[in-house]
Amino acid sequence: MELMEKTLTSKLVYDGGLLKVHYDTVELINGRTSWREVIRHPGAVVMVPIDDEDNIYLVRQYRYPYAKVLLEVPAGKLEYGEDHFEAAKRELSEEIGAEAREWIPMGEMLPTPGFCDELQHVYLARGLTFGQMHPDEDEFLERVKMPLSEAVEMAIDGRLEDSKTVASILRAAGRLKKL
Repeated sequence: MELMEKTLTSKLVYDGGLLKVHYDTVELINGRTSWREVIRHPGAVVMVPIDDEDNIYLVRQYRYPYAKVLLEVPAGKLEYGEDHFEAAKRELSEEIGAEAREWIPMGEMLPTPGFCDELQHVYLARGLTFGQMHPDEDEFLERVKMPLSEAVEMAIDGRLEDSKTVASILRAAGRLKKL
């Protein structure tokens, strides 16, 4: 069965600093029409930095929409048209003050496919060397080091709530045969 929908019209209803919102009319597979509200996002990079002793480096930061502090893997938004590997190197340096000797691509993730086109490019970063953190001026981050095994437990038992963090930690642990 062909499950594709055909876009009939697309109207930009909001153009913000980060996101664009479109209201689309679509033709369904049964010939009927419906509508979709779609958030357009430039994409993001997600890094899983693990040192030679199998410690992972996470960031603790306040997330305004949830009014709470979350523990997450380092990540960052792409600029429109930006190369995701270059963005991953930049974001790792900004968020935890690290450079990696080895970068292992671990695929892509679709965090909210029901209404947003954000594509996250995931990297395992190994062979870490540390310098100064230099987050964006509106970012306030705390670097957190812990054993990868503890982060895996936290991902499994629900103490980590951020979906990109849970998925990318489990993906990295599987890649490193640490599950």
